[in-house]
Amino acid sequence: MINPVKTMPEKWGAGAVGSAIITFIFFWDIFRRYCPPELRRYLQRCTVRISGFLNPYIRITIHEYLGNHLRSHEAYAIVEAYLSVNSSKDAKRLKAEMTWENENKLMLSMDENEKTTDEFNGVQVEWISGKVASPQRALSYYPEPDRRYYKLKFHRRYKEMITETYLEHVIKKGREIQGRNRQRKLYTNGHSRSYWSHIVFEHPATFKTLAMEQEKKEEIIDDLLTFTKSKDYYARIGKAWKRGYLLYGPPGTGKSTMIAAMANLLDYDVYDLELTSVKSNTELRKLLTETTTKSIIVIEDIDCSLDLTGQRKKKEEEEKSAEEKTEKIEKKTSRKDKDEGGSKVTLSGLLNFIDGLWSSCAGERLIVFTTNYVGKLDPALTRRGRMDKHIELSYCKYEGFKALAKNYLEVEEHPLFRSVEELIKEVDITPADVAENLMPKSAKEGSEQCLLNLIRSLEEAKNRKIVKCTDVKDQEINDDAAAA
Repeated sequence: MINPVKTMPEKWGAGAVGSAIITFIFFWDIFRRYCPPELRRYLQRCTVRISGFLNPYIRITIHEYLGNHLRSHEAYAIVEAYLSVNSSKDAKRLKAEMTWENENKLMLSMDENEKTTDEFNGVQVEWISGKVASPQRALSYYPEPDRRYYKLKFHRRYKEMITETYLEHVIKKGREIQGRNRQRKLYTNGHSRSYWSHIVFEHPATFKTLAMEQEKKEEIIDDLLTFTKSKDYYARIGKAWKRGYLLYGPPGTGKSTMIAAMANLLDYDVYDLELTSVKSNTELRKLLTETTTKSIIVIEDIDCSLDLTGQRKKKEEEEKSAEEKTEKIEKKTSRKDKDEGGSKVTLSGLLNFIDGLWSSCAGERLIVFTTNYVGKLDPALTRRGRMDKHIELSYCKYEGFKALAKNYLEVEEHPLFRSVEELIKEVDITPADVAENLMPKSAKEGSEQCLLNLIRSLEEAKNRKIVKCTDVKDQEINDDAAAA
C-alpha cells in the first residue's frame, strides 16, 4: 500500500517545478513583448560576450555561399573534399557519390548535422556539418535551397596554429583530393529560375570525332588553347578573362557536339542556360555570379529563346495597335498572374550579362551562343567583343564524311568513297543525316551496306533537287507567258 505521507513531498516537488517553468515562460513572453529592442540587443551582446569568456572553444564557420546567396564559396567545396577522406573514420551518417577515376568506388562525405574529429600535430579538432533553412516566399514556386555550412571547433589555446597552419593544410589537401576526384558537370537552371542544378557531364565528343575540315578544327583548337594561357594578357589589356563564340548553321550540323568537344578539350564544366526559365535581368545576373571559373556558359538556339532579333522597331510598330486593344484586359490582370508570366529578360540585360560589369565576376569562361538563323539576331548581340569568334557549321563535305566513316565504320578507304565524293558535292546534307545512314541498323549490316545506304540517300536528295529546279523553271516560264 502506498504511503500518502511519503508521496506528498514528491507531488509538491513536481508541482513546484511545473510552476517555475510556467512562471518563466510567462515573464519571458512579457520581456519579449515589452522590452525595448535596443535593450534586447544590448543584453544579447552581453550574453554572447559572457558565454565567449566562459567558453574556451573557438568556432569558425564556412558557408556554402558568399554574401546574400550570390556566389558559391570555394572554401566550402575544398573542405567538403578534405572531409570526404577524413570524415569516414568516426562519422556515423555519410553521403556517398561516385568517383571520377573508378566507377566501382564511392566517395564518402559527411551528411548534414553530423560531426567528426580530425587530428593535426597532436591537436584534436572537431568538424560539424549543418544547414540553415532558407526563408520561404509566399508566392514563390521555386523555393531557395537550404544554406549548408561547415563549422570548425577547437580550443582557443591552439588558435594561432589552427588559423595559420591547419587551415592551410586543409586547403592544400582538399585541392589535391578535388583534382583526383574531379568530375566535369553539366548545369541547368531548368527546374529553378534562380539556381543551378547539375549532373555529371559524360558526353564523349572530341574534335577528333567532329565531321569538319582538319584545317578548321586546328584553327578552333589553337584559339581555345591560346585563350586558356592568356590570363596575364587579358589583365594587361584591361579585359575580363572570357571569350564569346557564336556557332551558327542549319539544324543537324553539330553545334551541340562542338560545345561538348570544347568542354572535353579544356576540361571545363558546362552551364546550359535556359533563358525562358529566367524571370528577370536580376535573376540572370544572379545565375551568372554562381558560375565558376573554367566553365562554358551556353545559350542554345538563342534566336528562339527570347525576342532578341534585329526587328525590334518594326515589331514594336506592328504590336502597338494590338497593345492598345488589350490594355484594358491587362489592367485587370492580377499581380500574381504577372509574376507567373513569361520571362522579362531584355536584350539590354543579356548584353550586360555577356560583357557588362557583372561579366568579370569570375575569370576563364567561354560564352557560347548557337543559332540556326544568324541573320535574325540583333547586331548588338553578335558584334566582335561580345561574340569574338563566329564559327559556321555548314553542310557535310567530303572530308567531314571521311571523319564520320572512320568513327562509325572504322573505314578509312573504300571503293564506294568515290561515288560519295561526287554526290556530296552536288547536294546539301547535314552531318547528322550522314551519320544516321552510316550507323548499322543490325548486326548483319557491314560497312559496305552502310555506304550503299548513304549513296542511296544522296541520290534521292539529288533527284529531289533536280525536280525542284525543274518546277521553278516551269513556274518562271508560266509567269513570263502570263505577263506577255
